Amino acid sequence: MKWLRYLIIFVPVAFALEFIPGLKNDLALFVICCLGLIPLAGFLGEATEELSVHTGPKVGGLLNATLGNAAELIISIVALSQGKIELVKASITGSILGNLLLILGFALLLGGVRHGIQRFDRQAAGVAASMMTLAVIGLIIPTLFEVLRAIDLGAFHVFSTEVHDNALDALSMGVAAVLIVLYVLSLVFTFSQPKHGVGGHSGVDDNTTESGKAHHAPKWNVPTAIGVLLISTLGIVFLSEFLVGTVEPFAKALGLSEFFIGIIIIPLVGNVAEHIVAVQMAFKNKMDLAITIAMGSSMQVALLVGPLLVFISLLFGTQMTLFFSVIEVAALTLSVLLATIVSMDGESNWLEGSQLLAVYVITALGFFYITSGVHETAMRLLGIG
Repeated sequence: MKWLRYLIIFVPVAFALEFIPGLKNDLALFVICCLGLIPLAGFLGEATEELSVHTGPKVGGLLNATLGNAAELIISIVALSQGKIELVKASITGSILGNLLLILGFALLLGGVRHGIQRFDRQAAGVAASMMTLAVIGLIIPTLFEVLRAIDLGAFHVFSTEVHDNALDALSMGVAAVLIVLYVLSLVFTFSQPKHGVGGHSGVDDNTTESGKAHHAPKWNVPTAIGVLLISTLGIVFLSEFLVGTVEPFAKALGLSEFFIGIIIIPLVGNVAEHIVAVQMAFKNKMDLAITIAMGSSMQVALLVGPLLVFISLLFGTQMTLFFSVIEVAALTLSVLLATIVSMDGESNWLEGSQLLAVYVITALGFFYITSGVHETAMRLLGIG
């Protein structure tokens, strides 16, 4: 994973494109920012891991559980500050789908091809699956509430979630508070167990030896780790600002929607380093760690990042709600159901990985074609019509 660090060269390139007169190109800047955010997110996660080594397993586990998706949270906060609420909600959905289907699918596929039948802790995976189910319920209730309310008023729009409803605002804050409390309770449960279950690892680095025991040889001292953490955070803030500012022109140039970019592209940018490690762990036949990374990250997004953004949005004058489009809620529900079915027996194989990947591709195609203007663009690229 060290090769990702070479992508850091794109950070100064992004600054040059943004600030040097005559150089700015929205399409190029969007791509450069995506590439530059990947190593910054990796360094942020690595600094968190290093601090965890110094602080001990309990405090370290808490750091990982709260900062595991810090890069994605920062990108979302910047987007909220620019009024891109729909983009933020799409990235929440995309992050959960990406972890449960794309990353877990690749992990099971590649691990299964190399090792055949792989086994993991069924209890830990079951806890994560039940928590994800509860999180999806937390999204279904506000969505169902607003859909039924809109139908009753004769103002229902299938794909639009931009509504002004005081009751929905209050409901979203209540549900968000419950989900955060549930996440805290999951941490209490996890840290009270002899072994940390799903959710206790951020997945940025492999801190285990071949025997499976964690080693505690820090590469950085505490000041260095804190310095890297702060610098990475600052870099992510700036590049997120550049990135969000170019989403609209990038989308228009390619005939895409901001929704599709938010649900497919942006979630991958903030989590590439973590995703690669999950696949590497499966390839090394460390399935417990691979499952922990993929499902634990989904839990953080659904139970912590998303609900926190509901309250953070209040700082910018427009509240984000937990009202998602019907197709998003359907995709999340079916994905959690499939991930639960795959993990309930404590065994995995390459075919189950292929199934998860197939569902991700089908879902991505669905999101691609439901957005306005995309169908015509695809037909034109294929030379049809």
